Amino acid sequence: MSIAICGLSRTSRSLKFRYGDEIIHFERVQRSEDINRVLIKVHADCSVVVSVAESKDDNEVIEAVTKRGRWVYEKLRDFRERLKHVTPRRYISGESHYYLGRQYVLKVLKVTKNEPQGVKLLRGKLEVKTRNKAKVKDLLLDWYKQRARDVFDQRLDEILPQALWLDKRPQIRIQSMKTQWGNCSPGGRLTLNPHLVKAARDCIDYVILHELCHIAEHNHSDKFYRLMKRVMPKWEHVKKRLDDRANLYL
Repeated sequence: MSIAICGLSRTSRSLKFRYGDEIIHFERVQRSEDINRVLIKVHADCSVVVSVAESKDDNEVIEAVTKRGRWVYEKLRDFRERLKHVTPRRYISGESHYYLGRQYVLKVLKVTKNEPQGVKLLRGKLEVKTRNKAKVKDLLLDWYKQRARDVFDQRLDEILPQALWLDKRPQIRIQSMKTQWGNCSPGGRLTLNPHLVKAARDCIDYVILHELCHIAEHNHSDKFYRLMKRVMPKWEHVKKRLDDRANLYL
């Protein structure tokens, strides 16, 4: 199971429906369970993803999405408005970057071939030393991955006593993903997006708890949400905060 940012990485195909004068395209993805319910998600990058059982006919899916056309349209309108205020990153000095929910100013320093390259968090700044300014993005991503490994391990250790249904500590894999904050394999291994380390600790905890709950409940059933409520009573507020800031962290 997974927490999506802008879609799921399963086999998919593109469909569309009309709302007023607008044609809205969406991606149909297969649910892992043969459940009749159609799950519609509008993501921060303005993609629309519909998870549905493979047995459901495309026309039925389009009809179901059309019935919720107003909701889809309004979510798209809100996200489009937000995207107007998001500036593409150039990875130059003076930019803002995030770590554990806090904002840091990027400082890029050119070094000679004999000096070490790397990233340091220093006095409210993310300092990147590089021989080639085109490599700033790669150096930062490597740093985020290293920090993510340590932070996610720490948060899992902190959270684990709440997950009474587990008989062993799950493994964590770090993997950059455009479409997911995290997912859980059928065998119980957690895969987490290193970009998640840019979010506040409670947002990280929410994603980890979500995936741990999927080890007990493999779909988004009522039992799953009751379990999620038990381990994080205000998870919906935390999820909204994470969703609202997804474009900043990505």
